[in-house]
Amino acid sequence: MAAEHSDTTTESTAVEAPALDTAAPKQHGFFVRLYTGTGAFEVVGKRRLWFIVSGLILAVAVASIVLRGFTLGIDFEGGTTVSMPATGADGPVAVEEVESIFTDVIGTPPESVVVVGSGSTATVQIRSETLTNDETEDLRTALFDRFQPATPDGTPSRAAISDSAVSETWGDQITKKAIIALVVFVVLAAIYITARYERYMALSALAAMFFDIIVTAGIYSLVGWEVTPAMVIGLMTILGFSIYDTVIVFDKVEENTHGFEHTTRRTYAEQANLAVNQTFMRSINTSLISVLPIVALMIIAVWMLGVGTLKDLALVQLVGVIVGTYSSIYFATPLLVSLRERFDDKVRKHTRRVLNRRERLTSPAADAGGEPDTGADEGAGPARTGTEAAATTVSVPAADKPAPGARPVRPTSSRTGRPAGKRKTRRQ
Repeated sequence: MAAEHSDTTTESTAVEAPALDTAAPKQHGFFVRLYTGTGAFEVVGKRRLWFIVSGLILAVAVASIVLRGFTLGIDFEGGTTVSMPATGADGPVAVEEVESIFTDVIGTPPESVVVVGSGSTATVQIRSETLTNDETEDLRTALFDRFQPATPDGTPSRAAISDSAVSETWGDQITKKAIIALVVFVVLAAIYITARYERYMALSALAAMFFDIIVTAGIYSLVGWEVTPAMVIGLMTILGFSIYDTVIVFDKVEENTHGFEHTTRRTYAEQANLAVNQTFMRSINTSLISVLPIVALMIIAVWMLGVGTLKDLALVQLVGVIVGTYSSIYFATPLLVSLRERFDDKVRKHTRRVLNRRERLTSPAADAGGEPDTGADEGAGPARTGTEAAATTVSVPAADKPAPGARPVRPTSSRTGRPAGKRKTRRQ
């Protein structure tokens, strides 16, 4: 009876331990990770790659500026511009024929003849050195006699051919004023950045701003776009956008790294990388919202209205937004981390403490049941409480913890071997 009673009791109280779910955690998709900003995208950790990419871009831009120079617009260089509709009485106007007429009338070829716009709003723009009033009138007469351009109401008239002239003296004045305006803007931006951030952040933000200026100017030089007053205005506008985007990222970096020396969960570089991930969506959304009206402006300016001023403004803004977004994420923040790791002793010591702690947690002694780390590293300040230590070691689970989603297993008594809290009932 006693044996039978014991077997019955054992069968009624035995609990089968469930198999632990050892499946790997579900990996979220690209857009989910991008939206949630979980730190899955390694930016700061691959900063050497981004420095190489940024260096190549900068080298190409500087080489183009030095070797090719800039194509200055008439407002800076001086000269005469003659414009007429691209469609005459006999059909579309041929650029080669316009160049031939100009050469016959003036005696020298024009600097450029281009068609701007498309459809009924397309115009032919002739640019040359400054012409006298008599030369301009002779050219307008020769062009009208050959092409018979019409005004918007459809009536052929010499009024359909317009001209504008800028003297070299005026062009020099405009150039000086544009340079002064750009320098004043850069100085004011530098003063704000220096007052707003600590020195390493200020240096990184200023470096990113100059990176944007040089790369944008280099792209203009490389593709041969004209430098006009509208381009200078657009350049100052996109520099403001670039600084704004950099401020957004740096504010998050500052928030994440506040008091970083008192914790050993992440290094300074990892906190900065997390900040970049957390601001990815904001930077992308801001850039998209900025690009959409610029693209619309380009479509209206180039294909519908043929307005050169709007085209110049839209082009520099489009290039600047793309370059500014790149520099704030892939240049400014990695540069900040590199500067602090190289020149800031506090960051270097903290990084060593974090790495040493991780090495201890993953060492064989820790796996064999060694003493848990309490965070009382050398130079780390007073030891933390058990709650604080558990909070910082949550990323390294204990070996005997059940996998997420597994059924709980009742603890067994060390004396009887039966589940604790389960009393044996005596049969009557």
